[in-house]
Amino acid sequence: MNFEDIKVDIKNQYILIITIYRPKVFNALRTKTLKEISSALVTCGNEIRCVILTGGEKVFAAGADINELEVKSALDSINDVRTSYWEYIKDFKKPIIASVNGFCLGAGCELAMICDIIIAGDNAQFGQPEINLGIIPGAGGTQRTVKAMGKSNAMLMLLTGKFIDAKTAQKMNLVSEVVPFQSTMIRSLQIAYIIISKSPLAISAIKSAVLASYDNGLSASLKYEKMVFSGILSTSDKKEGISAFKEKRKAKFTGN
Repeated sequence: MNFEDIKVDIKNQYILIITIYRPKVFNALRTKTLKEISSALVTCGNEIRCVILTGGEKVFAAGADINELEVKSALDSINDVRTSYWEYIKDFKKPIIASVNGFCLGAGCELAMICDIIIAGDNAQFGQPEINLGIIPGAGGTQRTVKAMGKSNAMLMLLTGKFIDAKTAQKMNLVSEVVPFQSTMIRSLQIAYIIISKSPLAISAIKSAVLASYDNGLSASLKYEKMVFSGILSTSDKKEGISAFKEKRKAKFTGN
């Protein structure tokens, strides 16, 4: 497909790299950007086992497109097609690694938070500065910051609109790792290569079970985990994994 706001590449057959590319506006996320990210995921094919989402070395995404936001009304927001794009990205069955450098603000921070792993360069800055515009985050920012950082840290970020650096974000459990910004993509690829060496069925099962914990209470989530675990037991990958372990060799998973 031909894209205007993103670039798409495939590494080692199994890794899809999506790069947000709107450098003139610091990768601000407009409706078209989110639609293209969703479309890239929809059309990537079953062979893809892991996705890396990045904005390059200078900026991940500095927020929502201010021109779209300026003219949006309450009714526009309620009926906003962007919601379906956010949901599709969040619920994508394969793991998504956010490879973050530079500004990761507002909608950009919300996009990173719906990814499964965040690798941050040491030049990254995170924030939800919507309060400075007289509004609030509208794509999960008030909810996911609390789950990641706890109430007090989330309130500090949301109510002041101040940015936090990568190391602080890591201490607050917002990001997984911090690396030199020149190595952010290298480290993201290293993790992706580890992930694609595992059973594709187990990878998807783990992601669905973890996401269930966001939407359900502990009791319901444990029941869901048990159901998914039981289903995995009858797969060829499970048999291969155990055989490889007992035979002291590397497993060859096929996704069956």
